[in-house]
Amino acid sequence: MLAFVDKIILPLLSISHSRKIVEVGAEFGNTTLKLLEYCRVVGGHLFVADPAPRFDVEDYKRRYHKQFHMLKDYSLEILPHIHDYDCILLDGDHNWYTVYNELKCIEKMALRNQKLPIILLHDTEWPYGRRDMYYFPDSIPDLFRKPYAKKGMKFGQSILLESGGANAILNNALYENGPWNGVLSAIEDFLKQTPLPYSFHRCYSNNGLGILTPKHPEFDKNVQNLIKASGL
Repeated sequence: MLAFVDKIILPLLSISHSRKIVEVGAEFGNTTLKLLEYCRVVGGHLFVADPAPRFDVEDYKRRYHKQFHMLKDYSLEILPHIHDYDCILLDGDHNWYTVYNELKCIEKMALRNQKLPIILLHDTEWPYGRRDMYYFPDSIPDLFRKPYAKKGMKFGQSILLESGGANAILNNALYENGPWNGVLSAIEDFLKQTPLPYSFHRCYSNNGLGILTPKHPEFDKNVQNLIKASGL
């Protein structure tokens, strides 16, 4: 997400007047810091969902005690209990089951509150647009968990490499493409069935950013202009 923050995400938060923000998957907390600075300026609140953050949570609490709310658990355990947010960033477990069900949690909130949040999703392009990856394989039901291995990937090749390649230390599905496989596939499957009127915008660089916004001609134009101006 960090590559998109300054040129796309923060301007989008500003023009949408977002005040209550949810971040799923913080890892080292770099994007989190920028979101907290935004919240400090606008009087907003950031709710961060991550079962194993790799930054000093207590330090963030001291520095941003009014803006920062840390929730150490899986997103699918937390999202049903967060309501009425303006924007949510999904950058947690990059697999079909998790992303699809995160979107379904958001859908339930939106229908209940009659409010469509902006949804930002990282890793919509290669390597995880069409391939699952599991940070916590045991958290995925057997039916939806693909065979996987800690082996690397090569662009244009479905099967994992025997040595080297991208992200070889992660739990990557053995093959890409096919049903129920990858972040982009989860978004597309969600959009096929949701009653919510969302527009889908895409950035193709830096592993991809998907942007779901409430359908509105003028706002859609603003988002496309942001993407174009960013050069990303």
